[in-house]
Amino acid sequence: MLRHANAPTRRFSQIPHEILRHPDLNSDAVRLLCWQLSLPDGVNEPLSRTAERAGIRKVAFLRAKGQLKAAGYLHEWREQGARGLWATRQLVSNVPLTPAEASAVRCGRPADTRPAAGEPTGRAVGRHPEKTSGENTSNPPPPEASEAAEASEARRLVDELPGLDPRLRVPRAMLPELTGLAARWLEAGHMADAVRDAVARCLPGRGSPIHRPGGLLRYILREVPPVPPPPPPPRVTGLRECESGLHVQPYLFRPLADEDHCGGCRQPSAASSVSPTATARTGPSLARAALRRRP
Repeated sequence: MLRHANAPTRRFSQIPHEILRHPDLNSDAVRLLCWQLSLPDGVNEPLSRTAERAGIRKVAFLRAKGQLKAAGYLHEWREQGARGLWATRQLVSNVPLTPAEASAVRCGRPADTRPAAGEPTGRAVGRHPEKTSGENTSNPPPPEASEAAEASEARRLVDELPGLDPRLRVPRAMLPELTGLAARWLEAGHMADAVRDAVARCLPGRGSPIHRPGGLLRYILREVPPVPPPPPPPRVTGLRECESGLHVQPYLFRPLADEDHCGGCRQPSAASSVSPTATARTGPSLARAALRRRP
């Protein structure tokens, strides 16, 4: 394999090998993260917009987003802005962050993590989130503004439910009641997506009619479940490249101690498991395939 690469002199980004070769990130997740990390400072572009520009469709985007969250490269939270409006903030990083480290970066303190490779740089993430009224401030928004913003978001959520299923068109007279029920979910800390998911799970099959959609939504939204706790951060161990020389391409594995060969290459029976007759019949490719076999 021959390789030729000219080092760029302008408009380039440094991406750790741990991202490019991460075994738990698919190509869409790597592309989405690299695109975000390459954005200039001050560009506040949500991941959904990045996915659109990168040509990543909705289902693939949701899968990639979940992988980035599980690997610790993406963190999300809800914050209330200066005028009482609630918004979802996103933090991406070029190294995995625990929730505590992400919270430190969010508050403007450097996260206690070492860079993945190369010399230290001035920043560890694509951008720092804006400071909002979620932090201590001398001018918090008045309660009336917060309640009005939450009611507006709840009304927008109810108005968008027919887009989730055309059978959910309710009479106008029921919209204020359903808006109040949806607002209770938002007050409890649920995201709008969680409300939509709860409604979608309780709908009958597509072939079944819904005679009273307003009553069904009232029944679904009447009880507000507790917000589930965030999942524990995944245990991220350092990756190491196998130095056996038996792989056609660089192969990363998670060492258990200080070994420099992957499990497949360390197995003493890997080479002996191929009989001389089979080797003579199929050539050296079968022997190499056995040596590359993972445990």
